[in-house]
Amino acid sequence: MTRELILGAVAYDAKVVPIWEGFRAFFVANGLPFDAVLYTNYERQVEAHLRGDIDVAWNSPLAWIETERAAVALGKKAQAIAMRDTDRDLTSVVLVRADGPIRAAADLAGRPVGCGAADSPQATLIQIASLAEAGISVKQVIHDALPGKHGDHIGGERDAVKALLAGTVDAACVIDGNRLLFAREGLFAPHALRVVHQTAPFDHCNFTVLDGAPAELLAKFRALLEGMSYEDPALRPLLDLEGLRAWLPGRTSGYAALDRAVARTRYLDPWLARVTGH
Repeated sequence: MTRELILGAVAYDAKVVPIWEGFRAFFVANGLPFDAVLYTNYERQVEAHLRGDIDVAWNSPLAWIETERAAVALGKKAQAIAMRDTDRDLTSVVLVRADGPIRAAADLAGRPVGCGAADSPQATLIQIASLAEAGISVKQVIHDALPGKHGDHIGGERDAVKALLAGTVDAACVIDGNRLLFAREGLFAPHALRVVHQTAPFDHCNFTVLDGAPAELLAKFRALLEGMSYEDPALRPLLDLEGLRAWLPGRTSGYAALDRAVARTRYLDPWLARVTGH
């Protein structure tokens, strides 16, 4: 039987199924034996990757940190080999009501701030750490939609904004792209909310591999990714669903803020101890 390259992805939304069915057909049609396995949460996917059940993981930023830290503890090495053009240099913002009493981020000290899911890099971990690094300690109000999916579903961010509009929190943390999305959706009126804090740029998802992955299959996978054209009418719908126009080489410099956030809160310590025995 021909050796397939096995990829893991998390089913955070119904669109994940047609995305990977479509990409699988593309890879196979172009000579790469390939299949994808869907997981319900990132921790299960990371653990499967560490066991060798999959060759490549389509990881959230937090799943990358989990994989990298666990790999080091287990004597392995993790590498980010590719990412979307839209995964680079993102920022998150803290929103407040334009007609409210909060005029600057410092005014949020000790006040309730709506966050996304507890495991959301973009709407909880990076945001709260960024405020803390600015000397601002707040009361986190977590909107824990679909734990284990690392905020990819964005439901927690939408709930945080709703809480801000309802007056149950004094601010809401969202990734900047979702601020624009929620405005287009009509979740809040134009000029109803304003930004009082913005994080430094950070990166989002990447394809992660561990040492020992099949080199020839991986080389073919990367070449096919880089060769995907947004002008291809068969690929464009899939790329639109996945939110990109081009695949770029992976990089890890954009995860420094999340790494600091995880270190500050020791958020991953219990999971790492269980998975690595350290």
